Amino acid sequence: QVQLVESGGGLVQAGGSLKLSCVASGSIFGINAMGWYRQAPGAQRELVANITSGGSTNYADSVKGRFAISGDIAKITVYLQMNSLKPEDTAVYYCNLAGRRWPSRYVEVWGQGTLVTVSS
Repeated sequence: QVQLVESGGGLVQAGGSLKLSCVASGSIFGINAMGWYRQAPGAQRELVANITSGGSTNYADSVKGRFAISGDIAKITVYLQMNSLKPEDTAVYYCNLAGRRWPSRYVEVWGQGTLVTVSS
């Protein structure tokens, strides 16, 4: 089964940039969308951005204009370019895949997370 591995997290100063990567091992029958979620300490996990197999993108209001999602869903690879980072962006960022296992069973796959810390 497919597994997702995130990388690229770290410590940056406010106003800085960081790029996260999500790369898969294994395979899956079909992919509907991939995206990034984040969870700050003591908070609920929230959607940051996602991209559908058709190329449509969606962003949380809090990151619009600052973050950009990209990748190659066919290769089960997705990136998150984060610019103008703010301390409130501090969180563990998780890669997510919404897909299908043969013949049509819906499945969600999560990565283990990568920590992003933005200092003020």
